[in-house]
This record gives sequence, structure tokens and C-alpha cells, in this order.
Amino acid sequence: MGHYCISQNVRMPTIEEKVSFSKRLDASLRRSPEPVKGATELALRFNLRYVGDAVSAQTAHKWLTGRAIPTHDKLATIAKWLNVDEHWLHYGASPAGTNVRKHAAPAMNDVITPEVITLAQRILLLPPHQRYLIEDLIAQLRQE
Repeated sequence: MGHYCISQNVRMPTIEEKVSFSKRLDASLRRSPEPVKGATELALRFNLRYVGDAVSAQTAHKWLTGRAIPTHDKLATIAKWLNVDEHWLHYGASPAGTNVRKHAAPAMNDVITPEVITLAQRILLLPPHQRYLIEDLIAQLRQE
């Protein structure tokens, strides 16, 4: 009988990492131009884009509920589909060593331009659920 060797160097994601991933996935799905409602629809739309074996609705449900994180190839497919950074989707932070510059916040009088006022007016005309998406995006961008 053969024995299988399991590498001791493989670290399993923590519960917190899985839950954080599910929140980023949910936020990305809400921002998508194609609304995705539920695990079944997520699995169907994912499988249309993925070249490997299809995933089940149960697997997609685990992604959405923070019980699993997809493998690297599946993460790459999801990130490309939802137009988000793969590293951000998986880990939630920029990779170390990249040229992500943190800018100091500009002074308030430098911010309020006619363009900013027009943008604010356009945002206020959006339905509440779309305004929420903009607010959520801004909050996430400020965290990076």
C-alpha cells in the first residue's frame, strides 16, 4: 500500500482569512455590472469563465460564507472576471515591495473644485444602493 506525504509547509487559511476573503468577494460581486445573487448563480457564472473542472453551488456557497478560499487558479479567474486585483481579493492588502504610494490627504480648500461639486451632485442623484457601493469603494480605497 502506498503512503501519501503531506507537506508540513502548507499553511491552511485561518477562519478570519476566510471570512475576510468572503467579504471582499461579496463587495466585488456587488460592484459587478452583472449582479450575482447567491451561490448557484456565482457557480454558474464562474464556470462559464473557468477552464478547469466546474465548481458546485456548494463550493461557491463556501466561498460566500467564509468557509473556504478558492485555489490560486480559481482566484485568478474570479479576479479577472470581477476586474479586481488578485492579491487584494485573496489577502486584502497590497503585496510587500510594490510601489503603492500613500498620499497625504490634500487640504480641504484644494479638494472642493467645480468638478468635485458636480461629482457629489451626480452621486446624490444615484439610488441609495448605488450610493452605498460608492461609499464602500471609497472606504476600501482609504484603507489601502
